[in-house]
Amino acid sequence: MLSQDPQAALDRARAACLNLPETDEILSHGIPAFRVAGKMFAYFRHNHHGDDMTVVIVKTTGRDEQEFLVEADPDLYGRPAYLWPSGWISLNLEPADTDWAHVVERLKTSWRLAAPKKLLATHEV
Repeated sequence: MLSQDPQAALDRARAACLNLPETDEILSHGIPAFRVAGKMFAYFRHNHHGDDMTVVIVKTTGRDEQEFLVEADPDLYGRPAYLWPSGWISLNLEPADTDWAHVVERLKTSWRLAAPKKLLATHEV
């Protein structure tokens, strides 16, 4: 579902991402994308190709985790177009009662999955 206030959702996701060590934001294929040490760890999409969704997309450990998350909570987790086969999952940011603490934890996990080992050794995230 589309967020009624996509800018507020982007602002919260952006703040969470940029609060992590050595991160930056770029536009990738016209959407906000967040990197750690040059490697993507999150994307923000709003109505991507008319899908009526507002989501943040994060890395997972792979297919088993993806399937588990989608089965456990299909209202929260989804299969993002183009990125699903590469181990990514989307989190629905549309609900007014979005659990932002959970979203932030998923962003941290994604950051850890993308960050170089040397960076992980020097930063507790």
